[in-house]
Amino acid sequence: MKRRATAVWNGTGKDGSGSLSSPSNFFDSTPYSARSRFENEDGKAGTNPEELIAAAHAGCFNMALSFQIAAAGFEADELTTVATVTLDKVAGGFAITGIALDLSGKVTGMEKEEFERLAKEAKENCPVSKALGAVPITLAITFSS
Repeated sequence: MKRRATAVWNGTGKDGSGSLSSPSNFFDSTPYSARSRFENEDGKAGTNPEELIAAAHAGCFNMALSFQIAAAGFEADELTTVATVTLDKVAGGFAITGIALDLSGKVTGMEKEEFERLAKEAKENCPVSKALGAVPITLAITFSS
């Protein structure tokens, strides 16, 4: 299985802009720029690579956790994960210095301890977590059954 996306950029890094597209058309010529990346515009100037990484990580983590919950004989009522990617200025430029996963979950009949164990396993084993393994990833959990 292979997935792809296309990025087009015009101009300088600071004043240029670009667009991102995917074959699914989920994003189709979606704008991105230095402003949307470095000025915390929250969507006003388009998206940015870190926002896309956050979305991919949250989605992958939820799916991995839902498979583990099903394997344990339960069905998730709801899993909501907010992924926060931190981009910091470091020597030589910028780097992703951390990702925080904030999970809220409800699984009828499951004990909190089992949910937390499965969530920690999902954090370690979802493909996006593995791809981002050089970055510290934290997990906070809120659970109700």
